[in-house]
Amino acid sequence: EAVAQEFGPAQVGESFGPTWETCWFKVELSIPPAWAGREVHFVWESDGEGMVWRDAQPVQGLTKEGEKTSYILTRSLKESEPHSLTLYVELACNGLFGAGKGSMIAPPDPDRRVILSKAELVVFNRDVYELLVDLEILLDMAQLLGEENQRSFQALYTANQMVNVCDVTDPSTFPAARDLAAAVFSQRNGESQHTIHAMGHCHIDSAWLWPYEETIRKCARSWVTVIHLMEHNPELTFACSQGVGGVGLIPVLWQAQQFQWVRSCYPGLYARIQDFVAKGQFIPVGGTWVEMDGNLPSGESMVRQFLQGQRFFQEQFGRICSEFWLPDTFGYSAQLPQLMRGSGIQRFLTQKLSWNLVNSFPHHTFFWEGIDGSQVLTHFPPGDSYGMHGRVEEMLKTVKNNKDKGRVNHSAFLFGFGDGGGGPTQKMLDRMKRMSNTDGLPRVQISTPDQLFSVLEKESSQLCTWVGELFLELHNGTYTTQAQIKKGNRECERILHDVEVLSSLAVAQDTAFQYPASQLQQLWRLLLLNQFHDVLPGSCIQLVVEDALQYYTEIRRAGAQLQEEAVQSLCRDLLQPEACSTRSTLVLNTLSWERTEVISRPGPDGTETLALVTVPSMGYALVQEPFVPPQPVAVRKQEDGSITMENGVIALCLDTMGHLTSLQLLDSGRESVPDGCFANQFALFDDVPLYWDAWDVMDYHLETRKPVTTLLKPLEITLAGGLRGSVRFSLQVGKSSTLTQEIILDAMCPYLRFLTQVEWKEAHKFLKVEFPVQVRSTNATYEIQFGHLQRPTHWNTSWDWARFEVWAHKWLDLSEHGFGVALLNDCKYGASAHRNILSLSL
Repeated sequence: EAVAQEFGPAQVGESFGPTWETCWFKVELSIPPAWAGREVHFVWESDGEGMVWRDAQPVQGLTKEGEKTSYILTRSLKESEPHSLTLYVELACNGLFGAGKGSMIAPPDPDRRVILSKAELVVFNRDVYELLVDLEILLDMAQLLGEENQRSFQALYTANQMVNVCDVTDPSTFPAARDLAAAVFSQRNGESQHTIHAMGHCHIDSAWLWPYEETIRKCARSWVTVIHLMEHNPELTFACSQGVGGVGLIPVLWQAQQFQWVRSCYPGLYARIQDFVAKGQFIPVGGTWVEMDGNLPSGESMVRQFLQGQRFFQEQFGRICSEFWLPDTFGYSAQLPQLMRGSGIQRFLTQKLSWNLVNSFPHHTFFWEGIDGSQVLTHFPPGDSYGMHGRVEEMLKTVKNNKDKGRVNHSAFLFGFGDGGGGPTQKMLDRMKRMSNTDGLPRVQISTPDQLFSVLEKESSQLCTWVGELFLELHNGTYTTQAQIKKGNRECERILHDVEVLSSLAVAQDTAFQYPASQLQQLWRLLLLNQFHDVLPGSCIQLVVEDALQYYTEIRRAGAQLQEEAVQSLCRDLLQPEACSTRSTLVLNTLSWERTEVISRPGPDGTETLALVTVPSMGYALVQEPFVPPQPVAVRKQEDGSITMENGVIALCLDTMGHLTSLQLLDSGRESVPDGCFANQFALFDDVPLYWDAWDVMDYHLETRKPVTTLLKPLEITLAGGLRGSVRFSLQVGKSSTLTQEIILDAMCPYLRFLTQVEWKEAHKFLKVEFPVQVRSTNATYEIQFGHLQRPTHWNTSWDWARFEVWAHKWLDLSEHGFGVALLNDCKYGASAHRNILSLSL
């Protein structure tokens, strides 16, 4: 399509845009015959991300920020090679990290333009390049090994000799200078030296400072460059990684979703990738559909991440992944080890806990134990990065930083530009070639995840075990940022659960019913995509938020339709007009326990009427005559304007501001709210983090607490009792936001419901609701995936107070022997329990 367009002249120095636009350049090259035998490059530099196309196939990514600004046309120009050729350059008018206005994480500048600063045909002097890399490594050794190390002086004097020997005007002097460097690099290490397992890496966020659509091109740009590097480093084999000379590249890739994108949009590139997978060089790891958030997806969602990912890898590459690879998410649920083991994975790699703001995590290699006792061998690259550049400084840091010295003597080193893609470069490989076995430096070998973990398993007898969650002491704001995304995720998880339950029951009852497997897979994959670790947490640009909300809308729409089809099949006879003589309502229960609840149903005149129903587990009931509760809800307004409600199970009192001043369990007469305290207290905090605005809420925000006290509409009764009692009030929050809440008590119900609507117009503020309770416990309990976790309610240690804001799923609970209070929610994740105050972040 691009080739067929009309092209006009373009000049170096011109600007192109605006942001997110695509420009195509037709580049006609003519190589002078005088360059015979020379290495010829096409050099292209711009502020945007480019890709070279040749013969209708992508061949090279071009990104100045990723140190990739040239495409090698020939390594030695032969007479038989074409001297005139046409290339196409696809230029995305955004940088490696999007187009932030003023800073990387600022909203994109919609009017930004990229400048074409260089477009040249050049001769590349490989001998000079190799000399410069030699000198770089020697000078780094001289500078970084320290004055007490004789190798630093050997490196320094060798570099000095090279300068003396080398005459820059006489290339014939270069080999002698290089021989001096080679003599240093060839001096071998002792057997006890630490071994670094270097693996090419290209972390590509599926959406972040750029939309999903741009990620597809980032994958192509990055991966075609990796393939190009492999083709020109053919000496690499797995034997190479075991120390048999030479160097090469093994990029590590994860995220089945990204493979699927490239498979659909770049089939030629995908076929080449499959070839290198078969050779054992291009290694799929990870095992999940996307690199999801490690905290917020439900247990079922996490199972589907592994199921969809492992199934894709099995179908496309003939094997499942044996390592879970999640380097950049914002904490790791204590349920993950069990889910990994259930998915055929016993090894885990990440590095994000190196970002902890308060406590330094005590291990780099250890066994991680989940809530059921499942264990996985876990490794954090001691260099604390997944974007290394193969420098001496990084190798030395990897060894020095390793917190498990003496227990293991091997560690991972992931090299390549990342986050926005880019991947490894030839220079990174050439640096490490010189360090493969050089005295004074750790031994560096190109390796694979399997080789690394296999040797760690052999050395694992002395390793320590970490039990419970891997909590990241940073980015706690991501549990709450972008409330609509959080709500969409929870709702869509529930919808897909219900569709599957009802469809399964329909199939069990009627084999003619077609289970909607392909539609469900499509909807699940859409939901799993939105669980990527910068989308579900809300740490992404507005374009991504809009895409995500659109995907949730599609899941709701399609899910409702599938649900209706399943119900029609399952309850066909019951839904016939003649099925019963009196007016009745069909009520379904998709949960696995019997429920007695008040429901709302349309009455004969179109108005909503209430009914109390009991529906069996995973079943249905026909509601005809209203069921009268043993004790109806009583609602009474007191002289001071406060309102009491009671249903025979619990009794409560609310003041005119909507505060819960009393909540009693009638059986025991136990009061839940301490004297003089207000539960259902809204509080506003300043939210001005140090840097990561959408990500962070800092501990000092707790010092800025302001109770919400401006009443817009005082408490009033909206339903006077019977099957349901309810009251409503409105508050002003901050300068210009409003909050309306309806508080509902149903007959026979042991809990109180708060329907809360917030019109949010504040900036850098954080709204929470607090429930002080008359319960004393040193631990609160929080729901996580398929289980629960206890966290301290005190701040005895730095590990305790660093968890001033935590995550939970549908409930948190504070209990002592024989009594407790739980706070439930249908769309929130941020929470805390300090001393006796349960708090939910809104």
